[in-house]
Formats: sequence, structure tokens, C-alpha cells
Amino acid sequence: MKAVRLVAAHHPLELHELPLPTLGDHDVLVRVRAAGICHSDVHYRAATASEPPVPKTLGHEIAGVVEQVGSRVTTVAAGSRVCVHYVLSCGECIYCRAGAEQFCTQGSMIGRYVDGGYAEFVAVPERNVVLLPDEIPFEHGAILMCSSATAFHALRKARLVGGETVAVFGIGGLGVSAIQLAYAFGALDVYAIDINADKLKLAASYGAIPVDARAGDPVATIRERTHGKGVDVALEVIGLPQTMKQAVQSLAVLGRVVIAGVAGQALELDTYRELLGKEAEVIGTMDHLLHELPLLLELTRRGKLKLDQAVTRTVPLDADAINQVMDELEQFGSSVRSVIVP
Repeated sequence: MKAVRLVAAHHPLELHELPLPTLGDHDVLVRVRAAGICHSDVHYRAATASEPPVPKTLGHEIAGVVEQVGSRVTTVAAGSRVCVHYVLSCGECIYCRAGAEQFCTQGSMIGRYVDGGYAEFVAVPERNVVLLPDEIPFEHGAILMCSSATAFHALRKARLVGGETVAVFGIGGLGVSAIQLAYAFGALDVYAIDINADKLKLAASYGAIPVDARAGDPVATIRERTHGKGVDVALEVIGLPQTMKQAVQSLAVLGRVVIAGVAGQALELDTYRELLGKEAEVIGTMDHLLHELPLLLELTRRGKLKLDQAVTRTVPLDADAINQVMDELEQFGSSVRSVIVP
């Protein structure tokens, strides 16, 4: 089978020919029909947080059709439409039992430590496949597994309740989902902050109030539009210390900011004025949970989360095309989400 692989940090991905993955008794072989290109993949290529294990097939946003199943698989069969939960966990350790499988003591991640979806086929444990409703295209099913699921988990971490206001810093793949999900959770107003006019226009089409960070201080704009109060919840999904700080500064009294963006630099805060004096909270978020996915898929099936405009480009399983997308992501380009269609 063909696979596009990371062979070394700071180097372009390469197209390789590999044997089909072998299946254990509880494994499922998925023919990849769509694989999202995530900003995290750019971080792996650049070794932003740590040196990646190489060689490795990237791709953790995966949807496809079951090709073959292990002898003890009972929940899916050949021909089933599925998407893939990328967090691998044991189900037995203290974190798994507490419902926080992303911190599993024996855990791993598809597309980072285990070969992922930038390939024609991928093998995953049965418990990591989730049935994909017929109404949801494969391209949407793929990005649901990371950008949408991460936004969903972040809003749950924020303890967002009906009637609260939200600010989303960064209108990329996560931001587009975060806006829609915030409204689905009952948000009264959602402010969308970006410097890209096309992305702000897209945010407005989902009902968000656009805030152009090029035109002035977005914190001042948010405070003006909220009559000096600020927002109850802010999500930072870009990964820049500047926007993380702005997200904190935009908070109202008792506000919560959830940081999902990955940055390689420190975040500096005025702890009294920006945190203690408002009893504000800064919350980190990591991945998402398997049990969150059925509701996310149902919201999408019912049209509460629309992803037609989130998938702005599809590319073939081609190393040059994928590297070009990753280069643009590294420069925070204007695309929302690009998806590989093998």
C-alpha cells in the first residue's frame, strides 16, 4: 500500500510503499477514504514539542470503510462506514477508569506514535472505530475526529452553560467547529477573532460576531461590545502567546479561558489583574474522549454542526501536495481544513 511518511524531523514527508498492516484478533483494517491534515502534524514535522518517532505515517483524523476485521471483532464488519478515535488506551489504568483516557499510563496515539491515516489503509483496535452515519461525508467524518472533537471537549472543559458569552481566538478548523458547538451548547453570543477577512466572513456566516484583530486591540473591541464586562468563556485555538494573553484579558469576572493551541513559548500573565482579581481560570485541554464522540456525530447528523465550508480543499495521497498544505499551515495560511482523499 502507499503511505506518506515522516522520515525525519524538519524534513518533507515522503511517499513510501509498505505492506498491509497485520491484524490482531481485536483489530480492524480500515480503507482510508479521508484523512485530515491537522496543524498538529505540522508540529510533529517541525519537532515543536519533542522529537517525533520516525519513520512514521502521520494522520490522526481518519474516516473510511472497514476492509477486514480480526477474529474476535463483533461491533463492525467489512463494509461498515467508520471514523477513528486516535487516542489509544488500555481501559484499565487509574486515568482510564476516571474517564481521562488521553492520560492512559500505557497510552499512545494513532498518527504520532503508531502509523496513521496518510495511507491507503490503517489498522486500529476495534474500540477505536466509531460508526459514521450515512448522512456524514467521509471528509467531514475525518475532521470531526480532531478539530471538531477537540473543540467539543474544550467547551465541556470550559463548563459553558446556556446564556453565557464566548470568544473564539482563531477561525481555522477548530474555530469553525467551536463557534457552532458553542451555540449548540446555548451560548448567547460568540465573538470570532482573527486577522483573515475570509475567515471572519466565514465565522459571521455561522452567526458569530467577527472581530478583526488587524483593525485594533481585540480585547478592547470585545469589552466595548460587552459593555465593559468581557466574555464568560474564551477559547484559544491558534497557539500563539499573544492570542493566549488576549484570551485571558478578554474574560469577565469568574471567566474561564481554555487553551487548545500549541505554542513553544512561555505565556506571561499579570496574575493579580488578569486572574486573581477576577477569580478567572486558565484551563488546558488535551485531545478528547471516546464517549464524547457519539453526541458530536449526532449533532452533526442533525445539522447542528455544519462542515461543508470547513473543508476548503482536498488533495490526493501525494507527498508534494501534503507538504505544500503543511507549509501553508506553518505560515497560518487562509485555508480552514485540507483533507487527503486517497
